[in-house]
Amino acid sequence: MNGRQRFLQSVFNLRDWLVAQTLFLSLKALRMVPMDTSIRLFERMARWLGPKLGRHRVAMDNLAIAFPEKSTAEREKIALDSWAQMARGIAEYGYLDQVFDLDENNLDAGRIEVKGVENFLKLRDDDLPAIIFTGHLGNFELLPMAAAKFGLEIQSLFRAPNNKYAAARIAAARKQVSGNLVASGRGASFQLMRALEKGDHVGVLVDQKFRRGIEVSFFGQSAPTNTLLAKLARRYNCPVHGARSIRLPNGRFRLEVTDELSLPRTGEGDIDIRGTTELITRVVEGWVREYPEQWLWIHRRWG
Repeated sequence: MNGRQRFLQSVFNLRDWLVAQTLFLSLKALRMVPMDTSIRLFERMARWLGPKLGRHRVAMDNLAIAFPEKSTAEREKIALDSWAQMARGIAEYGYLDQVFDLDENNLDAGRIEVKGVENFLKLRDDDLPAIIFTGHLGNFELLPMAAAKFGLEIQSLFRAPNNKYAAARIAAARKQVSGNLVASGRGASFQLMRALEKGDHVGVLVDQKFRRGIEVSFFGQSAPTNTLLAKLARRYNCPVHGARSIRLPNGRFRLEVTDELSLPRTGEGDIDIRGTTELITRVVEGWVREYPEQWLWIHRRWG
């Protein structure tokens, strides 16, 4: 690295540090304000700021691909609602002890309801390895917290933020919820394989663009998609379940775990890689179609 490159890297590091510190101080200051009030403030700020950022154009382009039948005004509303949902998720990091009030002995109390409790318990008690997939919907961070409440430990694959200072703080916060975290990147697949070999459970986010993946249909358009889940399911012939977080009115959430999916197989009886990847992608598409404002539209998914 030459002198100019070192200088630019120092500038980028300083920028990232300032952004991260501003975010951390903001979240700390939030604790001085009642949770619902500060979360509403974050929402309003996001609705104002989001359309001024370059990522808003990405969101609008994505929405045009996914919902060509909708008007520009309808897509704009979804994008604004998505910015607000993302802001809520950031603010909720500062109040996780209040947001996550799930009582496994009294599921009718608190902010969180669970659909598919029997699947949590089945996964915990059947002594089999399993894969649980989700997407960037609602507050997906609540899913491993709920699993832990039911005594179900999951090795969760996650993608760290590009800002290394924010990534370190978020990783520390996540470890308070679950110590079984696997950062995506080189070696991650081997960690998940070791977990499944031991009979553990792994969690995978499956709705991001993956350039080295295969092209499958997502909202009727070809999208490069990771085949890791399908390959793991084939190698270990293990159950696969979907899980999602849904935001409800008045600051409530519904967490859902699906029944075991019936995965397509080849003529030799092996789990079919392409067919399984297509199936998982269709499940996620269905979730997004049901609650489009709760998905993260600012990442490029196609092309």
